[in-house]
Amino acid sequence: MGRKTRKKNKANQKSKLKNEIISLFIISIGILILISLQNKSTGELGKFIKSALMGLLSVPAHLLPYIIILLGIFSMIGKLSDKKLKLSIGLMYIGYVIVYSIYTSEYIPSKISFQNIKLVYEQGIEGIGGGLLGSILAGISIRLLGINGSYLVIITMMIISFIIITRISLVDLVRKSNKIIIKLFYLIKNSIMEFIQIPNIKEERRKSKKEKSIIIKENTVKSLEHNVDLEEKIKILDFTRETDSDFKNMNDIEEDKVDAKKQLAIDSEDENDVEDIQIHIKNSTKSDYKIPDLNLLKNNPVLSTKDDKKEILHKAKVLEETLENFGVDAKVIQVSKGPTITRYEIQPSPGVKVSKIVGLSDDIALNLAASNIRIEAPIPGKAAVGIEIPNENISPVTIKEVLESDKFVNSNSKLTFVLGKDITGNPIIADLAKMPHMLIAGATGSGKSVCINTLITSILYKATPEEVKLLLIDPKVVELNNYNGIPHLLIPVVTDPKKASSALNWAVQEMTNRYKYFAENSVRDINSYNEKMKNESKETLPKIIIIIDELADLMMVAPGQVEDGICRLAQMARAAGIHLIVATQRPSVDVITGVIKANIPSRIAFSVSSQADSRTILDMAGAEKLLGKGDMLFYPVGAAKPTRIQGAFISDEEVEKVVSFVKEQAVSNNYEEDIIDKFESSYLQEQDSVDELLKDAIELVVDTQQASISMLQRRFRIGYNRAARLIDAMEERNIVGQHVGSKPRQVLLSKEELENIKSTIK
Repeated sequence: MGRKTRKKNKANQKSKLKNEIISLFIISIGILILISLQNKSTGELGKFIKSALMGLLSVPAHLLPYIIILLGIFSMIGKLSDKKLKLSIGLMYIGYVIVYSIYTSEYIPSKISFQNIKLVYEQGIEGIGGGLLGSILAGISIRLLGINGSYLVIITMMIISFIIITRISLVDLVRKSNKIIIKLFYLIKNSIMEFIQIPNIKEERRKSKKEKSIIIKENTVKSLEHNVDLEEKIKILDFTRETDSDFKNMNDIEEDKVDAKKQLAIDSEDENDVEDIQIHIKNSTKSDYKIPDLNLLKNNPVLSTKDDKKEILHKAKVLEETLENFGVDAKVIQVSKGPTITRYEIQPSPGVKVSKIVGLSDDIALNLAASNIRIEAPIPGKAAVGIEIPNENISPVTIKEVLESDKFVNSNSKLTFVLGKDITGNPIIADLAKMPHMLIAGATGSGKSVCINTLITSILYKATPEEVKLLLIDPKVVELNNYNGIPHLLIPVVTDPKKASSALNWAVQEMTNRYKYFAENSVRDINSYNEKMKNESKETLPKIIIIIDELADLMMVAPGQVEDGICRLAQMARAAGIHLIVATQRPSVDVITGVIKANIPSRIAFSVSSQADSRTILDMAGAEKLLGKGDMLFYPVGAAKPTRIQGAFISDEEVEKVVSFVKEQAVSNNYEEDIIDKFESSYLQEQDSVDELLKDAIELVVDTQQASISMLQRRFRIGYNRAARLIDAMEERNIVGQHVGSKPRQVLLSKEELENIKSTIK
């Protein structure tokens, strides 16, 4: 297998080099022809090339070198393999030559003779007529079709070639041109009216009508569903199943995706973000931080979808037939194709129970030959049931295309982060300030670490170090360690699970201190406080994001302290500008406890192994049906049902590039030294703290000459963890020996020795 692979790689490498050599040769020929036609010094060869091409083609010869150079470039980048493309380019150029020759038809000889050929060739060299080749082709065309017929056929051929080359619909081109002309006309008209100061009565009436229509749209969801004039549109396949011809004649309908309730919520949120805008303007004036360039991230490769429509129609028909075979009368009314899955929206007939459709999930998967399907019954806001089927060809979602979206660019909150794309292919972003804390859970390899990297990268593209600070806790050591050194970090990434509780305790203390500042300044939250500080030209407080990459490890080391810290922060930290993001790959009840779930309302669920794990994360089933590799269910606070999203992907290489760019802007020591000192002192205090039962436990062990955890549990009526810590403390003080298999620990002190050192025990 290894030899075959190496031979195949060598063959591919040779083919690639051969293609590049040929492409460079074609480009050089094009450049030589271009220089020759421009009367530059190219010697006798250049003169011959110019006279030959001008004699054959006349003026159209000047376009030929550009076409040759373009073909060479296409060949080099591997886009010239399509025979239709090469044929279309050739036909388009020949059509141009013939049309030009017909346009100068007075120079086309009526009879072919040596003298006529010589005359036409010489006129072509002088730039008169269409040259010898153009005249011959034009003469044949005029004799067969006449002048008007030739124009019609050749121009039609050129338009078809243009459509094949550019893959631009002529109808869409006309529509866009029409819109641009209308906008330009109104712009000129309004400018003239403003210049001569004449009120535009029609424009005012149009605006008032538009405002009224917006109010009506907000109150009526149905009017939104049939409106095709809004900017954000999705393509929806709308079809019925009465006959097979209905499927063949199905047309694509553009339907507005905007939901009225969501639009009203967005408008209200934008009003609340006014304070954030003012704060960030102030902070940005202080900072020299430069947002990383989007060119550091990779573009999304464009995949062919020419056969998708046929596949969708076929599966829709099979889906309806399957339901009919099991006695369910329903029809597919809409299809939404996303990056990873396609959702078929079916409308059951009156009297059909939704639970009956849900119970047929395995049968539907069998008939559609799908690896896994998920049924959403019903779809929120629609009288339909959604059946989500995995795509055969998955389209990747990159972080760059979501960061470039208008939603992210126009978002005012500095805590905005990207998630990916939904079922309809629209970019999805979220604002951590409105969540205000988030729980991420899923099996190993499902996409949690990529999601966290995407979140941190979004913050680096949105906020300066003065606006947002990060506190990263990474018990797995290797996941977040590459962020060390960025100016957004408060302290180096915490990798010791024992120090994590100290970090959370510091965050609790910081939250308490911030509330004291708020009380002293008679404000209620961090936005009001920063606004007041800005007006008084004082230092503002940054918002803090605490990210815990693996909660399960922390719960194994110090479950009580970690749970208490998380709960205190989750209950009170929102107004103080402190936000928690907790991730775990073990979504069990002993890790995600009821107290933690109750205080972290927003959830992201990746693929899990069982329905029980899905219920632990989302309080409902569904996550066990996900496909992995970034396929997630996003369940923000206040949502009726979770939204299925294909998460944005960012590679380790891209993370490294962005982090390196950000690190270059950091000073040599950008960490908060006072925070590190408090953190270390808190950790040392925890390590040095002595249990009040230690002296009594030592006396008991020395008196009985036995040392066991179970004995301490019985005598002092304490739990296992506390008893184990007492034994460990005695081992550190050389009072008892080390644990040796099943043998009891050896007591190293006698009663007399204990009396001598009792005063020194702390």
